[in-house]
Amino acid sequence: MAERFETESRKLLGRLRDAMASDEAGQARLDKITHLIATSMGCEVCSIYLFRDEDTLELCATEGLNKASVHQTRMKLGEGLVGRVAKRKAVINTPDAPQAPGFRFMPETGEEIYSSFLGVPVQRIGAVLGVLVVQSRTAREFSADEVYALEVVAMVLAEMTELGAFVGDGAAMSARHSQPVLLRGTVGQEGVAEGHVWLHEPRVVVSNPIADDPETEAIRLESAVGLLRISVDQMLSMAGGDKDQQQVIEAYRMFANSKGWMRRMLESISSGLSAEAAVEKEQSTARARMGQVPDAYLRERLSDLDDLSNRLLRILTGQGSDTGAEMPKNPILVARNIGPAELLDYGRKLRGIVLEGGSVGSHAAIVARALAIPLLVHVGRITDDALNGDHIMLDGEQGIVHLRPDDSVASAFRDKIAMQAAAQERYASIRDEPAQAKCGSIVQLHMNAGLMADLPSLQSSGAEGVGLFRTELQFLVRNQMPKRTELAALYARVLDAAQGKRVVFRTLDIGSDKVLPYMKPNDEPNPALGWRAIRVGLDKPGIMRMQLQALIRAANGRPLTVMFPFVAQFEEYRDARAEMDKTMAREERLGHILPSKIEVGAMLETPSLAFAPRKFFEEVEFLSVGGNDLKQFFFAADRENERVRRRYDTLNVSYLSFLEGIVERCRDTGTSLSFCGEDAGRPVEALCFAAIGFRVLSMRPASIGPVKSLLRRCNLDDVRRVIHDARDRGEMSVRADVMEYVRAQSVAQ
Repeated sequence: MAERFETESRKLLGRLRDAMASDEAGQARLDKITHLIATSMGCEVCSIYLFRDEDTLELCATEGLNKASVHQTRMKLGEGLVGRVAKRKAVINTPDAPQAPGFRFMPETGEEIYSSFLGVPVQRIGAVLGVLVVQSRTAREFSADEVYALEVVAMVLAEMTELGAFVGDGAAMSARHSQPVLLRGTVGQEGVAEGHVWLHEPRVVVSNPIADDPETEAIRLESAVGLLRISVDQMLSMAGGDKDQQQVIEAYRMFANSKGWMRRMLESISSGLSAEAAVEKEQSTARARMGQVPDAYLRERLSDLDDLSNRLLRILTGQGSDTGAEMPKNPILVARNIGPAELLDYGRKLRGIVLEGGSVGSHAAIVARALAIPLLVHVGRITDDALNGDHIMLDGEQGIVHLRPDDSVASAFRDKIAMQAAAQERYASIRDEPAQAKCGSIVQLHMNAGLMADLPSLQSSGAEGVGLFRTELQFLVRNQMPKRTELAALYARVLDAAQGKRVVFRTLDIGSDKVLPYMKPNDEPNPALGWRAIRVGLDKPGIMRMQLQALIRAANGRPLTVMFPFVAQFEEYRDARAEMDKTMAREERLGHILPSKIEVGAMLETPSLAFAPRKFFEEVEFLSVGGNDLKQFFFAADRENERVRRRYDTLNVSYLSFLEGIVERCRDTGTSLSFCGEDAGRPVEALCFAAIGFRVLSMRPASIGPVKSLLRRCNLDDVRRVIHDARDRGEMSVRADVMEYVRAQSVAQ
């Protein structure tokens, strides 16, 4: 970039800083800024558009267009050239705006006489706050230097908007982080919670985006990058022989030593930005690219660069992740993402969790379910919109977050919480009663668990046992493989806490979305259908053997129940059972006390196992339908994909008929059968499962009361007739008919 241009850029930023420092109101500042930019760039028009809500841009200031159109002209995201800049987070530079794709004529602005158009997003770390536009009568394409200059100015405007420099009348100019915001996400763990935001990684505040002395800022940046490189080298040495960690840190090292990354930041400093603002400008560019890149590997690398930029900003500003802020009352954790170990560190202090990323099957979701903490994932923009201490309400039933809710929303939400609390009191009154339907049939209700912290719920919820104890959590939260003695001690404590009630230990279910940090991840095109669960155990018999030994030693003469996950064919069960028998024989030779009784079963999570030979059903000692995986494979609908996962109903006639076929096969061979999964904890679904013959259901502890309450009010014979009648009429789903039956029972009582 030419020295003359860098000087002009610094002059413009200097004038902008002077305008910011004035005591004028927000509107007057914006008006002055548009005049300065238009004059400096030799353009007839400069306009600033800001978001008034997440979908609408508003013209907030202009030099050259009709002043009467300010705060009157609005457009939707993606509408017109301005809307396209905001949606694509990318520059539009055209010499003939009326002929450009997406152009929208706005007669109230008087812009029809201007041909050239240059629009750049006003964005801060990937979050678009508005659009900065310059226009001129002359039909010309703006030069690369001019585009870069406007991007630098837009970066400064973003920082000033974040700091509240343009607060004024109207929604678009209201103070950032002050308006109520409604955000939607995906339910990772059901439940409702009210509290205050606790940011896992507090936002870095850049209060000095413009600098006078480029040389000083360049020295500051180079010094900070030097410290960053040293810290990355230290991380690499600490990784030891862990090849997977080494690969990740080597990617960090590559970026930290990237000449292109450093050059671009130094160019921004030469244009007049401070070192911090230069880092943020580069980070915003990387974040914008992340959303446009379809390749998962490249997205991961851009994510590495984003994380590295955060580390560099904290070095430059001295704002560490620990800001000294006190955790608010009733904290609800807000983060882009979080690992299982970090989440366990917070423990039950949290009232809820809201993640910008994550997935329903992620490690964090597993821990949240184990801790019974409401969780939403895929909540876009939450880390940009939320501040520590903000009032927040999380609806884990509807997948909604209310951030800084107004009084009417807060009142309605509290009514919902109060109704749920009242219902829980009613459920407590039947805690020790059996889940006996009016027809006399009794359904056993068990709970799912994965941590020692879950076990107190065994008594408080009224669960009759643990239908699923997830053993992978102890593997996921560590940086190295746990020792056999550690696992044996943990499993023994679980059995102690169960006080004689049955505990079904599911062997290690890893792979797919549950990758151990110390195991090399497999680049599989579809990991949910790949090398996971029992497939890993059979291919890595040493791991399976170690876990089985730990379980046998933990039982120490008590009954032991073990279940193998994701069995797709009879041969896999036989091989796993043979491994159990060999391990038992070896433990006996070593002199260890064997379980007084051992049950070995399998999870039916693939449709193929429902059609296994009769001999399989005769040999297996029990089966548990894993509803979460079975449903996604039955409908070929990825449960991580919001576009399809809600498309298919659990109470679809085809699915219920399939489940009924499994019940009949197990009844015919005398095989013990249960249903385990999220749907088992939904009262209407649980009622239907019981009606078609399931007599054991396993769910999260909080669901036992609602399920028991509904079962006790209904006659399973009547519900079965409702299901079969709907099927005979050719209905696609039985939900409407069953709901009508349930409502009738409620009215009758």
